[in-house]
Amino acid sequence: MNNRDYIASVISKFSGQNNVIPIPVIYLEITEDYPAAALLNQMVYWSDRTKRRDGYFYKSYQEWNEELYLSEYQVRRATNKLKSLGLVETSLKKANGAPTLHYKVDTKEVSEWILKKLKNGNLTNSSMDAEETQESLTEITTETTTENTTSDVTAKIFEYISNNLEMIQSPLKIDEIEYEINLIKDDAYEITKVAVDYCKEKNKGIPYLISILKNWNKEGIDTVEKAKAKAAPKKRKQPKKETDNFLERKRQELMGG
Repeated sequence: MNNRDYIASVISKFSGQNNVIPIPVIYLEITEDYPAAALLNQMVYWSDRTKRRDGYFYKSYQEWNEELYLSEYQVRRATNKLKSLGLVETSLKKANGAPTLHYKVDTKEVSEWILKKLKNGNLTNSSMDAEETQESLTEITTETTTENTTSDVTAKIFEYISNNLEMIQSPLKIDEIEYEINLIKDDAYEITKVAVDYCKEKNKGIPYLISILKNWNKEGIDTVEKAKAKAAPKKRKQPKKETDNFLERKRQELMGG
């Protein structure tokens, strides 16, 4: 028995075959990312075991960590990667009486990606095939670059929230904040920063921050200037001083008013 088979037998004997999670190479080629490939593989596994007719299933970040040893940030980043490729959908649905993030694998899209990868691997190097392949690679690169940029901004925002407001313990609140951040698009970091600073000044927590971001998105607050104006203290009308009232009455008496 060679070393590989021996180690595999030890794992199988003491851990069980269910704890061995091989990742198909084709998933690595599609996602170009180990966490995303591992998550896709496990999502495909669980999508066959859901009892929901719409194909959705739910897993907590703690459960993903136990199964794949991926952190919450890695799972969120990998999920965004899979969504950008059209392989996975997410939706907030009720589970155990509370809104919970659910996942759904688009098996048709996964199959098309696999066939495309296999086809590209077996094609001859004709000029037309090369152009098609290059076009596909360009699209993938663009999507990957966009997704990475978005993830970097999101990670930066969550770091600012943790350092200046409080650590977010609830996965649901993380998803709510991330959803609102994605709606802002441009200047998301700076606008969210204004909202966080406002909450800090008012001694408010995460729920208040979520409420602010939701309201700002509804009101179209899409620039830093608008956000700062919204967070600025409201000027109250100063009541007239008693002296001013007395002088005004005397003026009216002298004028016969």
